[in-house]
Amino acid sequence: MGELVVPDELRPWVAGIDVAAASGEDVVDVPDHATTLLVRTVPGERRELVVLGPRTRAQYHVAGPGPSCVRVRLQPGRAAAVLGQSVRDLADRTAQVQGMPGLDVEGLVEDPVGALVGALAGRRDDDDVVAAAAGLLVEQSVADTARRLHVSERRLRSLFMEGSGLSPKHYAQIARVRTVLAAEAEAVSGLRWADVAASAGYYDQSHMTGEFRRLMGVPPAAFAAGRRPPARRCG
Repeated sequence: MGELVVPDELRPWVAGIDVAAASGEDVVDVPDHATTLLVRTVPGERRELVVLGPRTRAQYHVAGPGPSCVRVRLQPGRAAAVLGQSVRDLADRTAQVQGMPGLDVEGLVEDPVGALVGALAGRRDDDDVVAAAAGLLVEQSVADTARRLHVSERRLRSLFMEGSGLSPKHYAQIARVRTVLAAEAEAVSGLRWADVAASAGYYDQSHMTGEFRRLMGVPPAAFAAGRRPPARRCG
């Protein structure tokens, strides 16, 4: 897998771009609050564009020989704005793309980065309640976020579901777990889990452990030690 540089014009809309190919090794797809555009290439077949919705639980699988992919991970909260349509029902789903308002699907299949630059460069990215809420929910409660944005909690939830495919609460849970995963990946020695819990925004270590187990299938210490659910073959 290789990371590609996100052009400056796409940074308000795109969180990351990478190229991946199945290797036959065990893979952990961690929970993700973002939506991803994926251009899949199978030798001898036509390229295919699909949209991967937010992933609410970790998936452990064996990546057998298969297609190579260019993956464009959209900024959290930007999916509906980029795709030009609601993503309310996209969580834990993969959808083939037939057409999207404002985006050239054929261009995306042939050159996803160039097509997105052409479609999004210069587009206004302000006045987006969903994107603003996504930034605030990492450190604030849903109620505090709604107050900051001068909307009701009910209105925020409706906008967030349409724009990201997740409720604000579920979004925040995934964001916290991803913070714990990042801390585990960057650790060079033993982790102080109480400190990790505090930095990730949990009430205490018990709160972190319970939420991590629900989304990842095992507690954080077990995951860090490599004691993980068995990987299963896709399909």
